[in-house]
Amino acid sequence: MRPPKDKVPTEADASATVPSAYELQVLCQDRTWIWKNGAAYFAKDNRRLQAWTFGQDSASVAEGRWLVTKDGKMCMEAALAVQGHAGKLGRSCFSNRINGGNIEQRKDRDGPWYSFKRSPEEPDDEYRKFEQGDTRGAQFEETRKLVESKS
Repeated sequence: MRPPKDKVPTEADASATVPSAYELQVLCQDRTWIWKNGAAYFAKDNRRLQAWTFGQDSASVAEGRWLVTKDGKMCMEAALAVQGHAGKLGRSCFSNRINGGNIEQRKDRDGPWYSFKRSPEEPDDEYRKFEQGDTRGAQFEETRKLVESKS
């Protein structure tokens, strides 16, 4: 999901910094990131990751691990299974920076920077899509059973 054009940060000012791995861990652990057609759960223990998407024509699930790095990245490494297709291993990362007290993020390699969590928070912050705990575990299990039955 892309933020509105008037909300897209472009260049970082000279005071932009990289959040620590600990800061990123606190943002993500034991939270569910809700998407338009799915979600991802970032477990605290063992950094387990479970994600699912469900569309009109297909469903997919991913299971693996999430990690944070000292250079401000949050990555998801998971085996992806798509309805009707064999699974494959994939890695997806997001770079993060703190700019003027706001956390900005972009999908690596060259995605546009967008406001992830502003200070103070605003209603359209991407971070507001994070819910405390594993709030979509039942949907993950339903989607996994569907994917496994069609593969």
